Amino acid sequence: MSGKELLAMGQLLALLEARYAMRVIWALKDGRGQTFRLLQDSVGGITPNTLNTRIKELRDAGLLTHVQEGYSLTPAGVELAKRIGDLSAFATKWASSQSKPVK
Repeated sequence: MSGKELLAMGQLLALLEARYAMRVIWALKDGRGQTFRLLQDSVGGITPNTLNTRIKELRDAGLLTHVQEGYSLTPAGVELAKRIGDLSAFATKWASSQSKPVK
């Protein structure tokens, strides 16, 4: 992996490691816009202050936008959500392999 690729990966991971960032993206994966209140309910457990911060960070990163219906993913955000979906499938498979009975 080149230095440029490592830098880009580090920047993306730093963004996604922020509390609730991936949950916000995942809540919007279906493509329908959500109002602030609905998004807060979809994410669950997030304070309005934290949600405002995540929205700003994700908008600044070009992953989230505000449309007439509310907040929605940009094309880059949709692509990221699809890739997170791949992680979800892997996580399910991995978790089932970890829950083997103790001998």
